[in-house]
Amino acid sequence: MVRSVVLPNIQTSKRPTFWRGKRVFLTGHTGFKGTWLTIWLASMGAKVCGYALKPDTRPNLFTLARAKPLAEHNIGDIRNASKLKTVMKAFRPEVVIHLAAQPLVRQSYKDPAETFQVNVQGTVNLLEAARSCGTVRVILNVTTDKVYENLEHHNKGYREGEKLGGYDPYSASKACSEIVTASYRNSFFNANDYKKHKVAVATARAGNVIGGGDWAEDRLIPDCVDAILSGKRVEIRNPNATRPWQHVLEPLSGYLLLCEKLYINGTKYSGAWNIGPDSKDCKPVGWVASKFCGLWGSEESCAVQPGRHPHEAHFLKLDNSKAKKLLGWYPKWDIETALEKVVEWNINVLNGYDAREACLRQIGEYEQMTRRGADVRMRKK
Repeated sequence: MVRSVVLPNIQTSKRPTFWRGKRVFLTGHTGFKGTWLTIWLASMGAKVCGYALKPDTRPNLFTLARAKPLAEHNIGDIRNASKLKTVMKAFRPEVVIHLAAQPLVRQSYKDPAETFQVNVQGTVNLLEAARSCGTVRVILNVTTDKVYENLEHHNKGYREGEKLGGYDPYSASKACSEIVTASYRNSFFNANDYKKHKVAVATARAGNVIGGGDWAEDRLIPDCVDAILSGKRVEIRNPNATRPWQHVLEPLSGYLLLCEKLYINGTKYSGAWNIGPDSKDCKPVGWVASKFCGLWGSEESCAVQPGRHPHEAHFLKLDNSKAKKLLGWYPKWDIETALEKVVEWNINVLNGYDAREACLRQIGEYEQMTRRGADVRMRKK
């Protein structure tokens, strides 16, 4: 029997005014992060045009949260350059946020060619479409923490200027996507010509994102939920692997803030940004799985998944000091709070609570934390 969680009475204050009426072209809007971002943007009054494949899991958050009416909904592949350009040009966006990707390391071993086609050529197609549109002011390409050449450092996080790399096809494809974006920024959206083209371009590198409504294959939290509901042990490939964990609202808040800064200040905020958690929230996979099960109230234990598995990084974390200092972005929910929010979301939706309302409630809670944090920092000044 799934227990109930008592939901607090969250009163959200007036939404930020910057996004009201902004025209946002969002690739990957049917995915897990894309759905959360669509809901958040729509709640602030933005006009969203989504471009993505159909959701690839059943169930999926996009359908469960009834997100389709919140955006101009377009089913399309980012490898289809002609369709992508046509849809974008017809919408005339001011802000372009690129989330669409082949996002899984294990899938990249199974089909490396598709991974590079989607993540590299798809980025080229997106940038070409934006370049020909004529209305775009901001382009944000969302990549990953795995773009760095991982030397398995245990005492420091990677900074934005460090060497890119990628052992597996997924990581390498995302590093290539970063290089492609930097090339377009230098060649076609150069800061010296900003008054002419008026386009600011950035990339954002997040950590391992968790949140309610994630049913993707080969991801820790969905595997934990499946194991708990079926009464089985949670099987983990690499229990000692350490990752930078963060609730989905953490990077999304960073993307929104970065886009706002790019729109208002132009190329001053161009470049690469780590939108990752603090060092204390870099935890081993086994710790996260055990904590999640404990918060749920489950007695299920963890076990190492049998068999040989493709190479994955053992230790990885990001240095978020640039985002803190220059963007004024700070993580709000630590890993324990993030896990509590994921458990709360899943349990309440399983008990019949509306999925979109569950998202909006947590967005409201997060916004309150953001305002309180800003107030505290202002008082300290």
